[in-house]
Amino acid sequence: MIEGGISKGLKAITFTDHYDEDYPTIHYTPDYTQIFDCDEYFKEIQQLQEEFAGQIEVRIGVEFGLQAHLGNFFDDLARRYPFEFIVGSLHVIDGDDPYARQMFIGKTDEEIYQRMFEETLLCIKGCEEFDVLGHLDYVVRYGTEMEKNYSYERFASSIDAILLELIHRGKGIEVNTSGFKYGLPFPHPTFDVIKRYHQLGGEILTIGSDGHNPNHIAYEFKQLPAILKEAGFEYYTDFIERKPHFYPI
Repeated sequence: MIEGGISKGLKAITFTDHYDEDYPTIHYTPDYTQIFDCDEYFKEIQQLQEEFAGQIEVRIGVEFGLQAHLGNFFDDLARRYPFEFIVGSLHVIDGDDPYARQMFIGKTDEEIYQRMFEETLLCIKGCEEFDVLGHLDYVVRYGTEMEKNYSYERFASSIDAILLELIHRGKGIEVNTSGFKYGLPFPHPTFDVIKRYHQLGGEILTIGSDGHNPNHIAYEFKQLPAILKEAGFEYYTDFIERKPHFYPI
C-alpha cells in the first residue's frame, strides 16, 4: 500500500484500518473479525515509517466502526493509543451491515437510508474521540436501486442534523471517492451534502479513497478539486497528531 502511494506521487499516507468492535458475524464465518491488535499495528507501521523515511510520510490512524452502544469503548481506545487521525464511520445498523444487503429485503431503500442517518446522529453524539465522519452516505452503495431513491433534498432534515452536530463539536467530514468505485456518480457524501456542509459553516474536510488495495489509493482524486471548489471550499484538511492542518485545493 505504501509503494502504491509512492507510485501515485503522494507525499504522505495514513493507514486507517477498520476497528469494528462487536461486528455482526451472522453472514460470516465464526472466526471472522473486524478488529486487530493495536500494539502489533503500531509496531509494524512504526517499522515501515523508518523503512520508507525520505520517500513518503507514513502515519498511523484508525477507522472506528461506530455503534450507539460503543461510544465509551472507542473513547477509551483512542485515549490509550496515539493515533494521528481517527475516522468515525457507520458500518452497522440494527445488528447488520448494509454490505450484506439482507436488511433491504422487504423494505424500501428510503426506509433503510433514513434509518442509517438516524443511527449516524446517535453515534456521533455518543462518541467524542473521532476527527471526521467517514463516508456519510455509505449505505447508498448497497441499496436495491442505489442512488435512484437518494438525494440530499429527500433526507435534508436528517442530514442537516448530522452536519450541524459535527460542526458544533468541531468534527469534520470525509470526502471519500469510493462512491465512484462502487458505480455511483458521486463520492461519499454526494455533492449537495458537501455543499450544504459548507453553507452551514463546516470547514474540516478530509479526502480519502477507501483504498483496500494499492490500485485504489488516491482513486479518482483528480475529480475532487472541481467538486470541492464548486461546493465552496478553498481548502482541504489533513490531520497530524489529531490536529487539523489546512491546504489550498
